[in-house]
Amino acid sequence: MSDLLHEVHIAPSILSADFAALAADVETVLNAGARVIHVDVMDGHFVPNITIGPLVLAALQALVHGAGALLDVHLMIEQPEKYVPTFAAAGADVIVVHQEACVHLHRVLSLIRESGASAGVALNPATPVETLAEARHHCDLVVVMSVNPGFGGQSFIGTSVDKIRRTRAYLPEAVAIEVDGGVTTMNARELVAAGANWLVAGSSVFGGADIHERYGALACAAGEAV
Repeated sequence: MSDLLHEVHIAPSILSADFAALAADVETVLNAGARVIHVDVMDGHFVPNITIGPLVLAALQALVHGAGALLDVHLMIEQPEKYVPTFAAAGADVIVVHQEACVHLHRVLSLIRESGASAGVALNPATPVETLAEARHHCDLVVVMSVNPGFGGQSFIGTSVDKIRRTRAYLPEAVAIEVDGGVTTMNARELVAAGANWLVAGSSVFGGADIHERYGALACAAGEAV
């Protein structure tokens, strides 16, 4: 786990996949070399959208883990502590919660680790990294949101590059950085240079029939670990 966390990887987001052929789309990116599959969980309260739950995650677990890949679960939900054990049991290897959604963030991060997953904290675009002054010592991953969470296909917020640089300087060396939102072949290399490890990509990967080629182009642009 720690090796993958600190390597450069494109993390295809199934939010943009064809849900009528979800397993096939995931298998395609796994065959293309993906070693992180990103799963966006939304509740219609913390963000204005509703997506999937643990049953979908459990259905993908054998396919993803069988390929030696990880399930990266992003909980964009209120009171995430209520659902951490369920998603961990369904196969989550990484569970990310929002700083803005957690009154007792240290307790939630501890619960994630106790459940057997790596613990991540996500920051919305307008949330300063300095809000993690204490939590940065108790997590494995920080997600810099480069769009406002809730929907796929949004444009990258340009000031996020500087925020990634500041986040990298602010975090302990052992804590990895994931960037979520608006990742394309045009900005992937710059994001990695700024300090990102994992780049979440939804429509950039699943936005056409040529999923394998789209993934490969992004991986090449980012200098993905092989």
